[in-house]
Amino acid sequence: MEETNRCWYFAERPDGEPDADSFELRADEVPSPASGELLVRVAYLSVDPYMRGRMRDSESYAEPWAVGDALKGGVVGEVVESRSEQFDEGAFVTGNGTWADYSVLDADDVAPVDTDVAPLPAYLGVLGMPGRTAYFGLLDVGEPTPGDTVVVSGAAGAVGSVVGQIAKLNGCRVVGFAGSDEKTSWLTDELGFDAAVNYKETDDYGDALDDVAPNGVDVYFDNVGGPITDAVFTKLNLDARVAVCGQIAHYNDETVPTGPRKLPMLIAPRAKVQGLLVSDYATRFGVAAERLGQWVASGEIAHRETVVDGLENAPDAFLGLFSGDNVGKQVVRVSE
Repeated sequence: MEETNRCWYFAERPDGEPDADSFELRADEVPSPASGELLVRVAYLSVDPYMRGRMRDSESYAEPWAVGDALKGGVVGEVVESRSEQFDEGAFVTGNGTWADYSVLDADDVAPVDTDVAPLPAYLGVLGMPGRTAYFGLLDVGEPTPGDTVVVSGAAGAVGSVVGQIAKLNGCRVVGFAGSDEKTSWLTDELGFDAAVNYKETDDYGDALDDVAPNGVDVYFDNVGGPITDAVFTKLNLDARVAVCGQIAHYNDETVPTGPRKLPMLIAPRAKVQGLLVSDYATRFGVAAERLGQWVASGEIAHRETVVDGLENAPDAFLGLFSGDNVGKQVVRVSE
C-alpha cells in the first residue's frame, strides 16, 4: 500500500464552463476504515455530467459540493482492508467514493463485482448508475411498446447507448442523435440503432427527423435539451412519452435560455413529459442489475468505455464530457 493518498478537492465554483481552477490535487494520509467500512484501492472512477450541478451553490436533487470538499463519485476497486464481515480483503466492489487512490466505503452501500460478466469499468457504466438510469427511464417512464419510434439524444453516451439497445430489445425503431460520424457509425453498425443523426452536420433538426423518423416520435429520451429537444417536440405522436434525464446543453449556462415555447406542442398529441431520477428506483436496483447483467453476458447489450489514464487527469476527463470527447462511458483509470 502507498504511504500517501492523492485526492482531488473542489477548489472554487466556476462561472460558466468549469476549468482547471475548480480542482486541486492534494497528498493526504491513506485513510483507515472504521467498523463496518472498507478501504478500497480505486481501480477506476466515474465522471458524470450531473456533477456539474453539484458545483453550483444552490439546492438540487444532488447536494452541492462545498468549496474544499473532496470530490466524490462512483468508483470500482479492490478491498485492501475490511472492517466488515460482508467483504473479504481482495474482493472487488463498486460504490460511491472519492476521487482518490484509496477511498473508504460503507460496506452496506457497496455492491460486489463479477468480472466474469464484464470488466471493471463496465460497473461504472452499463452495469452501474448509467445503466440503471437507462433501464428505469426507458421502461418505466418511456413505456415503449413494439413498433414505437424511440428517439434518443446524447445517444452515444453512457445512458443513451443503453437506452437505444433496450428499446431495440423491446421491438422498437430507434433513432439516435450524436456528435460525430464515429459515434453515429457506432450506434448503427454495432449497437443496432435503425438510424443516427450527426447533429453537428445538420442545420435543421426537424428536417433530419423527417428523414429518420418519418412516422413521428412515440418515445423521446432526452439527455441533452436545447434545439434537438425543440425539434423533437414538433414531431410527437398521439400519446407520446418524453423522459427527461439530462440537459447537458444547458449545464454551463449562467442564465436560463429562452427557446420555443414547448407546452402548446403537447396539447394535440396529449403527450406526457416526465423527469426522472434513478435514485427513486433504489428499491428495485437489484432487478435492474440482474437483467442488465444477463443482457451484457449474453451479448444482447454491448458497451464501450472511454478510459482516461491517471488520477491526475480526472478533471480533464470530466471537462471532456462537455466537448463530447467520450464514446460510451467516460472513466478514469487510477490503478491496474
